[in-house]
Amino acid sequence: MALYRNGSFVADDPWRILGADEALPAEGPVALPKARFIAERDGLAGRNAPLGVVIEAGEGLDGLEDDIDRLSLVVLTFPKYTDGRNYSTARILRERFGYRGELRATGNVLRDQLRFMLRCGFDALEITHEGTIAALSDGRINLVSLHYQPASRDEAAPPVAGGHPWRRSSAGRL
Repeated sequence: MALYRNGSFVADDPWRILGADEALPAEGPVALPKARFIAERDGLAGRNAPLGVVIEAGEGLDGLEDDIDRLSLVVLTFPKYTDGRNYSTARILRERFGYRGELRATGNVLRDQLRFMLRCGFDALEITHEGTIAALSDGRINLVSLHYQPASRDEAAPPVAGGHPWRRSSAGRL
């Protein structure tokens, strides 16, 4: 699995993504499945390391509303190409809850989805598809840099000059 963040592949990922039954390490950043995070919420309150949560497609954010500010990482899974439910979850996290931490897509992440994931607010992608990894490595994926509709990633982008306040430039961001 290759982790793509801020325009390049990252060799080291400090995060440990734990399963429902894996032992919690004493230190270091960890991400837990949503159900486990909610069940162990009180015990995690005193933890002095970054926390994350893994949200499966269709789980939604119910039960996490008060914890969003505590999370440094939210991992949203894409079990198959045609399952786009977590696009909505990403937008809700960024727009409604104002989430500023790392938002990572994992699972079936393919090159045709990248521009949509980035527009929804993802800033990290765990990619297993060899063709997508090769295309990103070779710079063969061209993203749209001028958008007519604002999106989660465009809040910091200044409007383009010329009397069109709704047009945004996202040049140089992937």
